[in-house]
Amino acid sequence: MGAHKSKLCSFEEIKPVFRDGMHMMFGGFGGIGTPPTIVKHVLSWGVKDLTIIGNDTGFPHIGIGQLVAAQRVKKVIASHIGSNPIAGTMMSDGRLEVEFSPQGILAERIRAGGVGIQAIITSIGSDDPYLNQGKQTVLLDGQNYLIETALTAEVGIVMAKAADTFGNLIFDKSARNTNPVVAMASDITIVEAEEIVPFGELDPEEIVTSGVFVDYIVPSEGVDWRWVWETV
Repeated sequence: MGAHKSKLCSFEEIKPVFRDGMHMMFGGFGGIGTPPTIVKHVLSWGVKDLTIIGNDTGFPHIGIGQLVAAQRVKKVIASHIGSNPIAGTMMSDGRLEVEFSPQGILAERIRAGGVGIQAIITSIGSDDPYLNQGKQTVLLDGQNYLIETALTAEVGIVMAKAADTFGNLIFDKSARNTNPVVAMASDITIVEAEEIVPFGELDPEEIVTSGVFVDYIVPSEGVDWRWVWETV
C-alpha cells in the first residue's frame, strides 16, 4: 500500500473551515446520521447566517435542528421541516427562508452536484403550481419536465460508523441515508467517525464512500483520543 497523509485531525483544526454566511450540507434523516459532535462544535463557535442543505431540520434539540433553534440558520433547502416546530414558526414569521424539494429529488440534486451535472429533469411536481413555481421546464416526447438545479456546498458534514485514516467510510445501517452523496457534493467534506482505524483495516467490500471524497476526519464524542493516536 502506498503511503498517505492521515486526515485525522482535532476540532480546533477544522474550526477555520466554518464561517458566517456559508453553505453547509449535512447527512441525516431526523437526526439519524447527522454528526452530533460536529454540530455541537459549530454551535459553540457561534457560526451564523448559514444556508443548510439536507433532508430535514431534525428536532429542536436533536441534529441540525439545534442550529435552527439557536437562530444560526438563514435558509434551509430540505424535503420537510415538520419535525421541528421552531423551523415552522421561523418560516411563518419570515425569519427563515425555506426551499422545499421532494425527498428523492433532493437526494438526486445533491448527487448531481457531486458528479458535476448542472441539473436534472423530472416529471415530479410538473403539474403542481407550488413545486414548479419559478422553475424552468423542458418538453420531451410531449411531456413537460421540471429542470431541477444541482446542489453543492462549501462544507459537508458526514457521520460514519467507521473510517480509516484515508477517509474510506462505512455507515451504520439507515444512518447511511444521504451521507454518501453529501460527501461527494461538498467542496470540503468533514467526517465524524465512531471508530477510526489504520488505512487498509476496513473490509473493501463494506466501504461505501471512498476516501477521495473526504478531507478531514474527527472522532465522535466518546472516542478515546489516546487510543486513536496510538492506533494510527
